Amino acid sequence: MDLPVMPPVKPMLAKSVPELPRGTGLAYEPKWDGFRCIVFRDGDEVELGSRNDKPLTRYFPEVVELLKEALPPRCVVDGEIVLVTPDGLSFDTLQLRLHPAASRVRKLSVETPASFVAFDVLACGDQDVTGLPLGKRRTMLEEIVTEVPGVYLTPSTTDPEVAQDWFTRFEGAGFDGVMVKAVDGVYEPDKRVMWKVKHERTADCVVAGYRWHKDGETVGSLVLGLYQDGELRNVGVASSFTAARRRELVEELKPLLDPADHPWAAWATYAGPGMNSRWNPEKQLQVVLLDPSRVAEVRYEHVQGGRFRHTARLVRFRQDKDPEQCTFEQLEEVPPAELDAMFLEAERRRTIEP
Repeated sequence: MDLPVMPPVKPMLAKSVPELPRGTGLAYEPKWDGFRCIVFRDGDEVELGSRNDKPLTRYFPEVVELLKEALPPRCVVDGEIVLVTPDGLSFDTLQLRLHPAASRVRKLSVETPASFVAFDVLACGDQDVTGLPLGKRRTMLEEIVTEVPGVYLTPSTTDPEVAQDWFTRFEGAGFDGVMVKAVDGVYEPDKRVMWKVKHERTADCVVAGYRWHKDGETVGSLVLGLYQDGELRNVGVASSFTAARRRELVEELKPLLDPADHPWAAWATYAGPGMNSRWNPEKQLQVVLLDPSRVAEVRYEHVQGGRFRHTARLVRFRQDKDPEQCTFEQLEEVPPAELDAMFLEAERRRTIEP
């Protein structure tokens, strides 16, 4: 492989903001819920690079073949690998594609084929275009990507009202939110020069246990539960604590250790359903069980498959709340949306000017 931009390349990143930025010179795109992927193509050679520099190529052979059909012979394109279902995007199904067995990879590539959504270009032919403004890169991307079933060009608009409508209306299709980019911005790998607006809500959850931090001495994440039909079900974890807070939590949670009766006691060796690693479904993570008497208010983005799609953030502990009040009924239900509608609208709109 010999391209003007060679792997590995860390993708350009975004900073979270609470509201949709508005103003001139901004472009808006839907935030896709999948695996970030930079495609390097040099003839028949195609490499799918991930955000953490680990190639995704072997896991998605069907995407490799589609990209040979949809992209020019020599290019580097930034985008997202997604898995489209009748109910929208499914990250849970997508992560199951990361399987070590080649036979399983081949089987899943047929049973649950993935798609690729392109949203930027870093090189075309012998030209490195990372120094060009986004407006010109977008025009080039529209010219080089041939949309075929399974390969798409992300919708884009400079109208904040359209972006706000996407943010609200297409959440039911599995979208994370909206990305905001400067039309005159260059491509800056591994720098947070974009913005992202994501859906956020709060819920009161039972603190049913915790996982150790990788240092082995402090709390890494709180394991959360919600009641459904009288049964405490795992709904995900809350983390992102400072080092000082992780140490505090060890002492703070000591009175809850060694519960006499715990609904998850049968999972003493931690093999509970729905509680394996999100990134490696075969990896089992040890949990320290706690007396399920403490309630935590957490901030989350959305629910998928009965669990928080992303790691939640602890807002506060609630001494005024009984654990039995923490039920799935408090979670906001988002009605499904037609994924095709976004692409149909995009066909009527190519709004970024070079």
